[in-house]
Amino acid sequence: MKLLISADIEGVAGVVDPEQCRTGTSAWERARVWFTEEVNAAARGAFDAGAKEVIVADSHATFRNILPDLIDERIYLITGKPRLYSMVAGVETGVDAVAFIGHHSQARGRGVLAHTINGFSFSQIRVNGRAYGEPGLYGLLAGEVDVPVIFGSGDQILEAENKEFFPEAVWVHTKEALGTFVAKSKSTTRAQYEIFKGMRSAVEKFMTNRDLYEPFKIPSPYECELACHKPEMVDIFTILPGTERLDSLTLKFKTESILDLIRTINTFSLMSSALR
Repeated sequence: MKLLISADIEGVAGVVDPEQCRTGTSAWERARVWFTEEVNAAARGAFDAGAKEVIVADSHATFRNILPDLIDERIYLITGKPRLYSMVAGVETGVDAVAFIGHHSQARGRGVLAHTINGFSFSQIRVNGRAYGEPGLYGLLAGEVDVPVIFGSGDQILEAENKEFFPEAVWVHTKEALGTFVAKSKSTTRAQYEIFKGMRSAVEKFMTNRDLYEPFKIPSPYECELACHKPEMVDIFTILPGTERLDSLTLKFKTESILDLIRTINTFSLMSSALR
């Protein structure tokens, strides 16, 4: 079995503050160690259950957070950006399943550090009338290449928002969200151990009962409504052909594939840097 881990930092045990997620801060330097160790715990669980290869896609901010000198030597690490498949880079290489480590709830959600792809720009992302967070969107991208999601870790809101999409997945709560910047967190050691056990269980279950797992898909074509924080963001984004402004803060566009939808959203994210 070949497993892809998409790793984000906001769902990691002990992480509750934007400074812990902001590249270059002393708080981030500490948090990225916890982040790396949760990834290691997940990989150990997968290998213990019989996985032959584990690829980890560093998927927070600059995509350069995980410490290569501290990762399990059996891991292959995808680091840096931009990249076509973004948070699930590597899913196109013939992996059997995807796991989400350290993920978080969607923009307008009740979880710790909730946002979707770009918290500076986007206040909600809806596809065919339904709002999705990063696990939902990237679960759809994995589904487009027929790869199911089997595991997720983060706060309890993460599971509540996404368990419908991935009904056979195993979930581990690293903390209980009490507010946007407040959590009742497990210790890093306990969270890592539970991730190890949860991933081992998830991989064992998948390898024994593959027929239970359906890739997450919704009918095409895809209409994306993107709600933004400021009108000037919509001004910039609607420069792209194929976009339509709906009101001062919202635009829409249509695609025939989830990959093109994700590529367009990530292009908007890059464009928004002109307003920072």
